[in-house]
Amino acid sequence: MTGIHRTPEKNLMVFTGRAHRALAESIAEELDTSLVPTQAYAFANSEIYVRFDESVRGCDAFVIQSHAAPVNEWIMEHLIMVDALKRASAKRITVVLPFYGYARQDKKHRGREPISARLMADLFKTAGADRLMAVDLHTAQIQGFFDGPVDHLMALPILADYVKEKYAGEDLAVVSPDAGRIKVAEYWSNRLGGVPLAFIHKTRDITRPNQSVAKRVVGEVAGRMCVLVDDMIDSGGTITQAADALMADGAKGVVVAATHAIFSDPAVQRLRDSVATEVIVTDTLPLSEEARALDKVTELSIAPLVARAIREVFEDGSVTSMFDGQA
Repeated sequence: MTGIHRTPEKNLMVFTGRAHRALAESIAEELDTSLVPTQAYAFANSEIYVRFDESVRGCDAFVIQSHAAPVNEWIMEHLIMVDALKRASAKRITVVLPFYGYARQDKKHRGREPISARLMADLFKTAGADRLMAVDLHTAQIQGFFDGPVDHLMALPILADYVKEKYAGEDLAVVSPDAGRIKVAEYWSNRLGGVPLAFIHKTRDITRPNQSVAKRVVGEVAGRMCVLVDDMIDSGGTITQAADALMADGAKGVVVAATHAIFSDPAVQRLRDSVATEVIVTDTLPLSEEARALDKVTELSIAPLVARAIREVFEDGSVTSMFDGQA
């Protein structure tokens, strides 16, 4: 037999950009490894430069970057990192997106609008990504925008288990802030033992971003501790209006649970003034000092979940099995 034969050897390497290094360090720690030393800085004209200080040839690369503000800067850095890995002969490149930028622009509401979430997927494919891994995409259809495998992780087990333990003994109800997320609320209900479901009927002006009006509560919430669940909190208007509507309908109290704490101004002030007794989020995005100082905000770590998914992908295991076949 001709040729050179050897037993395949896999090498997992974890990389991060500068958007949310603390999360990447936690993920690497969970994997019992270290982040690859990286040089990253901006030139005087704001162009970004990236170089890895170790050889990446033949490695299984996992490139972590949360698309926090300034979103466009960190997306560009993420793309440049992927391009650098491709040109340095990484064997497989998995882009890890704790928060997927532009995910809300997943369809056209009116003519002559972009579908920016699809453009994002195309950009990463062109840069050299073989696989995407994201946490709680705004809509599941985004998985189909990328021409390759997409691992859609859910923070629901982390958030729901916290709620189940802390609010044991309470009469709970799970509430979706709009009819479009009722399926997610059903998952929550099942995780919490089959508690009742409700949703907020609201209207939104598609010409004015970050603005909606909560109209009425559909479902029985009177006398119950309501768990208001959403994928993200941006300016805080939707979630605080929904909390007000629940209390007006006789709810005992409101607990907010959301994966992505974007917290654009004036979100922190709105949450501080809201009727919600607790706002539970994960660390997919970095929290500001002002948000951390807010007593009612509880931050849970997403690192164990992401690290386990990375290990499953690296070892050719099953990510779906982490979510009872729902992912």
